[in-house]
Amino acid sequence: MHITNLISQYFGKFARKEFPSFLQEIINASYVKLMKLNMSEFKNAKHYKSLNALFTRELVIKREIDESTDVIISPTDSLITECGKLNDDIALQIKGMSYSVEELLTYYCTSNFEKVKNGSFMNFYLSPKDYHRYHAACDFKLKKLIHVPGKLYPVNLKYLNKEFELFVQNERVILECENNGKIFYMVFVGALNVGQMVFEFEDRVETNTDAKEIKVYEYDNIEIAKGDCLGYFKMGSTVVMIWEEDSVEIENLLNQDVRFGQKIAKIL
Repeated sequence: MHITNLISQYFGKFARKEFPSFLQEIINASYVKLMKLNMSEFKNAKHYKSLNALFTRELVIKREIDESTDVIISPTDSLITECGKLNDDIALQIKGMSYSVEELLTYYCTSNFEKVKNGSFMNFYLSPKDYHRYHAACDFKLKKLIHVPGKLYPVNLKYLNKEFELFVQNERVILECENNGKIFYMVFVGALNVGQMVFEFEDRVETNTDAKEIKVYEYDNIEIAKGDCLGYFKMGSTVVMIWEEDSVEIENLLNQDVRFGQKIAKIL
């Protein structure tokens, strides 16, 4: 097992532990202060019984989202670390550091490789201070989920700048989605200290374990509505979205903070 996976498993055990209430309140309050969490849309930190519960907190104030059928919204609260057009099948994890989308998606997506070549992509980095739940960016039909075990390198800016093909090396969960006959992908990338990636519609997925083999789950009748909660990271990480060529027009949001519900692209 890679050292980053081992560290993440131990941190996950700590984050899951429910300490006596007085001690848990101190841990939670310290985390909120250290990471500068904005808790205005959530319950008071003292109400969460573990760090995991605080990390994966639900909104108690509903977000307004653009309901227009041709608008794609941000699936997360995050920083856009890269976005733009694919060069054939090459995307950027950050300026000067590229990777192959075909390697990211694995051979289980071979039938759609030609469709996404020269398409569009956007990378969403969730820091430890962010809201950790991820949502549907538009209405879609879920075709497939692919769980790819791997390493758990950090996905912060420092590591994005130094670790070649980091997204391809790390554990990830790939959702193959269809909107109005067009394919797009949402790729959830594991990272150091991510206890788990959870998907509310698929409880067979277990991340941050000793698993070695890729697992694929195919679906016939799962329809998901824009804004629906898909699941959550048990700590910050990264989501990559990849669209077919000429299917969307993305906003220029490079190096900007975005919020779940905000417009990030228009469907063409």
